[in-house]
Amino acid sequence: MRKIAVLPAYNAELTLVETVKSIPRGSVDEIILVDDCSKDHTYDLALKLGLKAYRHEKNKGYGGNQKTCYEKALAVGADIVVMLHPDYQYDPRVVPFMTGIIESGICDVLLGNRIRTRREVLSGGMPPYKYIANRALSITENLLTGQNLGEWHSGLRAYSRKALETINWKMNSDGFVFDSQFLLEAAHGGFRMGDIPVPARYFPEASSIKLAASINYGGQTLLALAEYLANSWGLVRTARYLPAK
Repeated sequence: MRKIAVLPAYNAELTLVETVKSIPRGSVDEIILVDDCSKDHTYDLALKLGLKAYRHEKNKGYGGNQKTCYEKALAVGADIVVMLHPDYQYDPRVVPFMTGIIESGICDVLLGNRIRTRREVLSGGMPPYKYIANRALSITENLLTGQNLGEWHSGLRAYSRKALETINWKMNSDGFVFDSQFLLEAAHGGFRMGDIPVPARYFPEASSIKLAASINYGGQTLLALAEYLANSWGLVRTARYLPAK
């Protein structure tokens, strides 16, 4: 199977080299970076590193960046796509294990789970309010969807081509809630979902949304969950929950 890593990048110049170097050699066939109109030299550095790089002329947002990532990966024949933040927060050494689980047909959607224990994640630098919000949202999402994911809000994910071709992610938000919408649509579509533990780092150069943006994201995630329930109960049929054409 052809394995593609996609890096949705914004101002990742300081962490891009370490991220790329840490992806195990031979674990992916190609790395695609999409620069969302960064203010630094992320795009130029990606070209120097030999990555296939694209640059948005205007900032399209985190979800809009991912849309371009998946379009480019599918266009070059990806069978498995790994989405990795280029801020070096997630440890890329788990990439071959993630692609292996997808390739073996065990899962269609796989997440890197940062939260093995409370002590580990808090000592690693995750702000307490983010830990509490992550736990509360993930527990709620698991209960209402019937899933058992360690966390729903990871920035390290692997998808099968079938999942990317079936889920109507092009209809999703261009903002941060894109990720929550994608997983809820995957759960609604009956895709096999799972996770794998991944060490995470928190340091100044790693991207992280601030408190106000986190609150907004949490509210949008709850709205997305309400949309999921309405579709699951047959109350509405929104475009996002129709198969992609």
